[in-house]
Amino acid sequence: MPLKKISRRKILQATGLAAAAGLISACNNGGSPDKPAESTKTIKKKREWKMVTTWPKNFPGLGTGAQRIADNITSMSDGRLTVKLFAAGELVPAFECFDAVRENKAQMFHASPYYWINKNKSMPFFGAVPGGMIAQEHNAWINYGGGQELWDKLYSEFGLKSFMAGNSGTQMGGWFLKKINSENDFKGLKMRIPGLAAEVLNRMGGTAVALPGGEIMPALQSGAIDATEWVGPWNDEAMKFHEAAKYYYYPGMHEPGSMLACGVNKSWFTSLSKSDQTIIKTACAWADEITMSEYNAKNGAALARLINDHGVKLEKFNDKVYDAFAKGASEVYDEVQQHSELAARTHKAFVKARKEIGSWTNLSDSPYISQRNRALGIS
Repeated sequence: MPLKKISRRKILQATGLAAAAGLISACNNGGSPDKPAESTKTIKKKREWKMVTTWPKNFPGLGTGAQRIADNITSMSDGRLTVKLFAAGELVPAFECFDAVRENKAQMFHASPYYWINKNKSMPFFGAVPGGMIAQEHNAWINYGGGQELWDKLYSEFGLKSFMAGNSGTQMGGWFLKKINSENDFKGLKMRIPGLAAEVLNRMGGTAVALPGGEIMPALQSGAIDATEWVGPWNDEAMKFHEAAKYYYYPGMHEPGSMLACGVNKSWFTSLSKSDQTIIKTACAWADEITMSEYNAKNGAALARLINDHGVKLEKFNDKVYDAFAKGASEVYDEVQQHSELAARTHKAFVKARKEIGSWTNLSDSPYISQRNRALGIS
């Protein structure tokens, strides 16, 4: 059968339509007429990363907060990026998370920086320190007062970078088997307490014991420790400390705003695309905001249950005890500054920020809350 002759005009028309279709396809895939988009296969390439934590599995606020970061990274990347979370002890022990990420056994960790005090004495300034700043003050220093730059410099020494990723707020003073009436009651006291607060306790004649969360309750029940701090009513209720100790003290000077952080392997992080870096930073920033809200929403009701349903005795540290805390903290800070040039710089910057930011807190939040509660009968 003879071939049908096709005119030159029709050939040109067909060629033009094909070219137009190609341009439309390129633009729909994020490209431009002069720069075609990457292939769908390249854009959709999936990656799985590991995050280790210092928290018990699915623990409220802390463990679930870390999982929230992992889930949001996956969500913001449309499933292209997944983060497999390992609770304390699942991949590495709780206190080995820092080294696991430094050695790239995992890419990320979720913890409080004061756990790494043995790496550098200035580590706790980026988590919580005795007599330090409350959550909103601490965030102001990190974000706008040069804190992040000092933090970056410190973590760079270990091949890491870190981001704020939550805050559990002002901590309770802790659970005690006996009443605390004076500084003398700390002499010989064995207490689970981390960071620089541990050194303050030691100076007061006590013995600080380092324990991850999952080991605290057995130690309290067995008498291996006489007291413990943890977080606040919501988390403390979940740990059932009220079954072992009845005296619940406040306010906690040791952690006025306990910041949680997501640390990453710096070489790994800088190898990522700018968009993937932004996804991680955004997931951490959102967690920083939402975690504090969650603790504020749930601590009050949990405290009421502890007192009304479990017979917990709420006690307040008296002024003499608090003065002893402050004296011990001052001595510890003097020692910290001798550790390194960076530790001295960090302490100086922290104290400056605490004074400047704290003066505004003292004029705004503190007197308002005091007057509001007085006038409305809130206790």
